[in-house]
Parts: sequence; structure tokens; C-alpha cells
Amino acid sequence: MTPRSAPHTWVNRHVLALLFVTLVWGATFPVLKLATAHLSGVEISALRFVIAALCMAPWALRASCRAWTDGAVLGALVLVSYVAQAWGLEHISSNRSAFLTSLNVLMVPLLGIVLGNRLSWTVLLAAAMACVGIGLMSWDGGAHLLADSATVFGALAYAGYVIFLSRKAGLHSARTLAATQIVWMALLGSVWAWAASLGTERMHTLPERIDTQILLGLAYLGVVATAGMLFLQAMAQRHVSADKAALIYAMEPVFAALFAWIWLAESLSWMAAFGAVIVVSAVLLSEWKSGAG
Repeated sequence: MTPRSAPHTWVNRHVLALLFVTLVWGATFPVLKLATAHLSGVEISALRFVIAALCMAPWALRASCRAWTDGAVLGALVLVSYVAQAWGLEHISSNRSAFLTSLNVLMVPLLGIVLGNRLSWTVLLAAAMACVGIGLMSWDGGAHLLADSATVFGALAYAGYVIFLSRKAGLHSARTLAATQIVWMALLGSVWAWAASLGTERMHTLPERIDTQILLGLAYLGVVATAGMLFLQAMAQRHVSADKAALIYAMEPVFAALFAWIWLAESLSWMAAFGAVIVVSAVLLSEWKSGAG
């Protein structure tokens, strides 16, 4: 679907809205990092989406059966992505997690090969650049094989989510589809958290592990970063092309690194920072090709 045109004076406002969405996403990394000191990745994800589901309930109640079916697939994909990312953050820095997560932008065209799409030389170059960048980041001493693998797997799941969403978005109201997938994520995440706690005391100790700081972080993740940003995206992307929006979203790891520096006092070595620049450049290069096409 082609975004509706808007007067020039309004375009900048919508671009700024998407930049704000990306800034909010970037701020989730240090929030998640702080939360993982007390909660597991699946607990954070379940609580986050329960809060978001309560916000989206009015639209979910009006959804069709088809929207609930498509929302289930979308919800499962993005839940796996978020849980893998949150688990990875228990063992690696928020900077590293943000840059590895940003690879989902590269994975989207790569997964397109399975669907019969041709891979351009630009995408191949971008993928090679990303591999070099990740290699340089791994020399920073923060590498953790399982956590890195989980984070990359989460990025892969999110890439699948983006592809499926692009096929189903035109069949439903954006708000209705967002509401159903968030409710599914809340339900599946709650079951997952319960199953993971079997044989342990985690469910019984959950209230004790949620202090005021953690509660505020969960409210931010659920109300602002999930429910609120889905509404803002739906509004702004009516006037901004998908190609330009993707370029704006590539700023997420940059914002994540900024917030990690401000809130968590995290830093990158020169080698790791250079690798991060290469990864971001690869993301931008891959999207520049689609924008030029």
C-alpha cells in the first residue's frame, strides 16, 4: 500500500514522529538490562505484553476471527524475538544486543530468497559488511556464544515477523491487527513464563522481585514502547514511505548506545565502535538500495 501524500509542511512532522518511535525503542535496551537483574527474559516479556494488552483491549474485542488468526502468528514470532533478546541481555551489554538486533533489517531481504526473490549485489555487500562489523565487536571482550546466538535468533524471528506483517497488514485495520497480536503475546508469554517456573519458586517470588524501579520500567515497556509506539507508527507511516521509514528505524542501535552510555555507563572500545559503525552502515546500505529501486 502506497502511503498517502501529505503537504511538505506535514512530512517533516511525520518523519520526526518515526524518529521518536525509534528513540523510544532504543531506550528499551537499558531498561531491559536493568530489569534482567531481577526478572528472567520470559518474565519481562510476559509482564510487558500483559500491560500492553490491557491498553489495546478495546480494539481486540472488536477484531474478526481472521485478525485473531493472523495475530496469533505475528504474536508468536515477535514473542520469540523479544524473549530471545531479553534472555541475551542477561549476559551481554545493551550496546551489543542493540547492534545484533539491528541485523533483522538485513535478514528480511535474505529470507526473501526462500520466497524466490533475487538477491542483489548491494545486499550481498551489506551482509558481508555486517559480518565484518560483528566480528570487530566480538573482539571487545563482551562476546557470549549462547547470548549472542539467542540475540541473533531473536533478530531472525523478528525478520520473519516483518515479512509476514507486510503480507497481512493490508487485510486488517492496523490497530486491530496490532491489538490481536499483543493479546496473543500476553497469553503465550504468560503460559511460557508459567511453564518455565515449574519446579521452582519463581512465580511465588515474582511480587517480591518487582520493586518500584522495575515496575516503572515494565510500564514504560508495555504502555509506551509497545502499545503507544504501535499507534504512532500506524499514524506516521500513512505519510512516510516504507523505504524512508526503514532508514529511520536503522537509528535504533545508535539511540540504544546513547542511552546505555547515559544510564548504564557502558562504553565501546575503538575497535568495537568501528565495528558498530560498519554494522549501521551495512543496514543503511541495504535499505538505500530498496529506496532507490
